[in-house]
Amino acid sequence: MSLTFHWFLPTNGDSRHVVGGGHGTPATAFGRNRPPTVAYLSQIARAAEDLGFVGVLTPTGAWCEDAWLTTAMVSRHTERLKFLVAFRPGFVSPTLAAQMASTFQRQTGGRLLLNVVTGGESHEQRAYGDFLDKDARYRRTGEFLQIVRDLWEGKTVDLSGEYLQVEDARLARVPDPVPEVYFGGSSPIAGEIAARHVDVYLTWGEPPAQVAEKIAWVRGLAAKEGRTVRFGIRLHVITRDTAEQAWTEAHKLLDGFDPDTVKSVQAGLARSESEGQRRMLALHGGNREDLEIHPNLWAGIGLVRGGAGTALVGSHDEVAERIKEYHALGIDEFVLSGYPHLEEAYWFGEGVLPRLATQGLWQHPFAPTSAPAAQVPFTS
Repeated sequence: MSLTFHWFLPTNGDSRHVVGGGHGTPATAFGRNRPPTVAYLSQIARAAEDLGFVGVLTPTGAWCEDAWLTTAMVSRHTERLKFLVAFRPGFVSPTLAAQMASTFQRQTGGRLLLNVVTGGESHEQRAYGDFLDKDARYRRTGEFLQIVRDLWEGKTVDLSGEYLQVEDARLARVPDPVPEVYFGGSSPIAGEIAARHVDVYLTWGEPPAQVAEKIAWVRGLAAKEGRTVRFGIRLHVITRDTAEQAWTEAHKLLDGFDPDTVKSVQAGLARSESEGQRRMLALHGGNREDLEIHPNLWAGIGLVRGGAGTALVGSHDEVAERIKEYHALGIDEFVLSGYPHLEEAYWFGEGVLPRLATQGLWQHPFAPTSAPAAQVPFTS
């Protein structure tokens, strides 16, 4: 089976520096270097499509542009690329969300994937009028997904749950195909929701031993529900012709981290209710030293960015080996990004993907016999 690669659509802006944001922290000023216009985001999307990425992930939150609206506009400038739209189930009714997804599928030719984000920060949720605590939000997510999935199957739904209530809910037209649901979370209740409802469980880029524990945990919970779940990982990437060149780029990013910004971001993230964010913070402890926490796995991004805070750094061969290492654990999908997102898509697509292709681990999903990424690797 070919590995699946997704790229990232930086709807919070892009730069040659790390653009922060997420988990209650604002996007840094670097996001203004390349504003998230439809024109620029479409340029990234077209590059990702040409290189062989299956889809692009969008973030969600007050720190970025709305994912539904942005991807709907960008989709008009692509042909086959899918959109992994992040959204929070507490902000829209399940019936309306099911209808929106169905419309998106028809209008784009079946190019929607859904990344369900329960929301780990109560103060950010309250800004949107959501006053449930974290565990209650996860339980509501379970009810939400139950309703949405039943509607997508063409059922008429009546549900009087603890948090959600619908009566005689139905869709006039069901989506074809039904969008796959992606989901992440490291708390016990998150594992339960994943086991019951999701297609792909996503983890942030922790060291392989920790990722293996997560996979075993969710796989076991899913087995108890009589289900199987696929696994994906969210990482940044800095890949070059040589390891020295890649680490030079990583150190350039690190040199651009203003100490006051690091201190402020770390203080904000320390208040996070997210178990996954806590695990990310533990990888670097707020320190600039010893950031290579596993061969070619660098925790520097997490000093100024919430959420995914690690990057694969190294030569194209080294990055390919780390991908193979995660794949051996059970990871089949990789959601990647890099600064700036346009250029880094080419470095990875023309440097790493051809190496995986020659080993039989990847093939271009759209044009396997004539894809640019399967030709001569990019060199500087």
